[in-house]
Amino acid sequence: MDKMWLSFYAMGFMAISMGLIYVSRHKIKNKILKFIFAIIAYALLIFSFFAMVYLVFNGPTGGA
Repeated sequence: MDKMWLSFYAMGFMAISMGLIYVSRHKIKNKILKFIFAIIAYALLIFSFFAMVYLVFNGPTGGA
């Protein structure tokens, strides 16, 4: 059950980071705010990448 929630969080973080990157590249003109949004987006993306790698390589539990 914990792996399911972790995968949901990772997918949500990917969607949030996609939105933040779009906003930082196309909607915000202030360079400092662009940088902050981009850093947050890439941090979420990296976290979700490592979460998915963990989930894929950890494999199924094998229990019933």
